[in-house]
Amino acid sequence: MKNDPRTLTAWTFYDWANSVHSLVIVSSIFPVYFSATALNEAGGPMIDFLGVSIKNSVLFSYTVSAAFLFTALLSPFCTAIADYSGRKKAFMKAFCYTGAVSCSLLYFFTKETTTFAVICFWLSLIGWSGSIVFYNSYLPDIATEDRFDRVSARGFSMGYIGSVLLMILNLLVILKRDWFGNISEGMASRLAFLTVGLWWIGFAQIPFSRLPDGTKKAPKEGNYLLNGFKELRIVWTELQERPLIKRFLVSFFVYNMGVQTVMYVATIFGSDELKMEGQSLIILILLLQLVAIPGAYGFSRLSERIGNTYALMVAVVIWIGICAAAYFVQTESQFFGLAAVVGLVMGGIQSLSRSTYSKLIPATTDTASYFSFYDVTEKTSIVIGTLAYGLIEQLTGSMRNSVLALLVFFVIGFVLLWRIPSQKIYSTRLAKAEVL
Repeated sequence: MKNDPRTLTAWTFYDWANSVHSLVIVSSIFPVYFSATALNEAGGPMIDFLGVSIKNSVLFSYTVSAAFLFTALLSPFCTAIADYSGRKKAFMKAFCYTGAVSCSLLYFFTKETTTFAVICFWLSLIGWSGSIVFYNSYLPDIATEDRFDRVSARGFSMGYIGSVLLMILNLLVILKRDWFGNISEGMASRLAFLTVGLWWIGFAQIPFSRLPDGTKKAPKEGNYLLNGFKELRIVWTELQERPLIKRFLVSFFVYNMGVQTVMYVATIFGSDELKMEGQSLIILILLLQLVAIPGAYGFSRLSERIGNTYALMVAVVIWIGICAAAYFVQTESQFFGLAAVVGLVMGGIQSLSRSTYSKLIPATTDTASYFSFYDVTEKTSIVIGTLAYGLIEQLTGSMRNSVLALLVFFVIGFVLLWRIPSQKIYSTRLAKAEVL
């Protein structure tokens, strides 16, 4: 039964459970600990990883890219098999537990175990990004189209709140170590990694207890893997017959390159270009998370008034202004003001993108397979966006020039969105004979 309040609430708790990984492991405490720990015997940044000498910061970036690329290649096949076998929740659990356990194992990260820690970090990223595919695909299964925007916004808001709460707890342990037996700063950081894994697994039990399993297909000859490939081919064929979905995925790919890159490099920009202190950067990260909550709900309300595409276009226009302002920003206070605006549209554009895609796909039991294409689009855009940002910085010597490149992504994304009709409900247009 769709729109069951308990099921919808349980679904949002997976955002609450997994978002701590993005904040603590990817964005804040782990990168700082990694830079301070992944050093050679002389204390330099050039370390040995699987027989290759590499700078620690480069290794960190490559690990993120490798994890997203691996997930982008793996998820279409996993989702197709899950849809065919009716075991969507089992796959979601497998990725969730892989990621959470890998986070917990980072507790053992010391200078002597850097290789082990990098592998655990890589697996945690795969677990996180892999589970999100199945989590997102549940939205059209548990809610009707008129509820997609609000439920999606509620999920992102839960994620922001949960991650900030655990982050504050972890910072309390790090900054007030004398309250916890005068433990070392390294131990306090490693305890943070352990709490991420426990938090993730613990709160994930709420959605796992309420979310339905998938619908198993009628038995066919052959094994699950072979039939999974056939299932993926069927979904791919259906996508080719639905122009609105293709248009949205192309526009999403372009503007998401800008969105995700800004989110990943905001703290680096503040540190390198504006010489901000670590404490200010942590406050900045928390500000982004908190402001994103009203942003997600605000754009949900806007979409109810003017339709999804127009609401997304408003968000993209604001992103264009953010990039233009970032090129000229000079002071820490200016950057904090800009970060507040980033937070507002960060939650809104992510939430609306997910709900818009949910509205565009047809009524089907193959939701995981459909969302695998959304996930591949998202992950590929992250890799290309961050690569373009770094390459332009390397060639020109300035992050500000890279920011201008992101502005171009948003302009192109805006133009591509213009080709999609803005509606509150799309189901009436999604017969195979769509209006071109």
